[in-house]
Amino acid sequence: MTSRILITGGTGTLGRHVTPLLVATGADVRVLSRAARETTDGTTPVRGDLETGEGVDAAVAGADTIVHLAGSAKGDGIKAQTLVRAARSAGSPHLVYISVVGAERIPVVSRMDRMAFGYFASKRAAEVVVEQSGLPWTTLRATQFHDLALTTVQALAKSPLMPYFAGVRFQPVDTAEVARRLVDLALAPPAGLVDEMGGPEVHEMRHLAKTYLEASGKRRLLVPMRVAGRSGRAVRAGANLTPGHAVGRRTWAEFLDEHAR
Repeated sequence: MTSRILITGGTGTLGRHVTPLLVATGADVRVLSRAARETTDGTTPVRGDLETGEGVDAAVAGADTIVHLAGSAKGDGIKAQTLVRAARSAGSPHLVYISVVGAERIPVVSRMDRMAFGYFASKRAAEVVVEQSGLPWTTLRATQFHDLALTTVQALAKSPLMPYFAGVRFQPVDTAEVARRLVDLALAPPAGLVDEMGGPEVHEMRHLAKTYLEASGKRRLLVPMRVAGRSGRAVRAGANLTPGHAVGRRTWAEFLDEHAR
């Protein structure tokens, strides 16, 4: 029997890797979006809005598995609630969620915390909804993608003075590798909170900025900035890292060599 899989966030950075892998398994893959358009990639577009709930019940109907990739810096808990309500009404599909390493370890309590690290709080809120949904579920936490690290340093390099967070380290992981892990989890029985997934190396943010400048041929003055607040202290202590699960293989240098030159 053909597996019916619904993907949220299927056109995003991670979704663009996950979707073709699931199609290749022979599954009936539907992709949820607010503006569903005809595709030629073997998927069926379905219209739905996780913020308003419009169309979500119909999109979820009949799904055996839901791969929930849609996320942002705020509102993920509410979106997860909308998805879970629809999934409960549709039966008991396997809900697979992608979260971030440190979601439960980085406190986001002040306005400054939210500005710098609100993404972690948003992911944690959705984690709790998934865990308490009553549905069979699987959650994978991954470190920051190479793509996000590159987008961040590219944005910071637009100014002649390029700021970076002093004392903050990252463990970037390849998006395609995370996608392959998620597809394996989606095709397997529900497993709850599985082992985290991190990149092969830990780098100071200054190193990420410096190597990007070298790879792109740009010259900028690097300016250290200290992140205040409880979340800043947690990140400087390594709350966003998972060195014990450095299972990724593609390095930051290899990614830069392809994307930044």
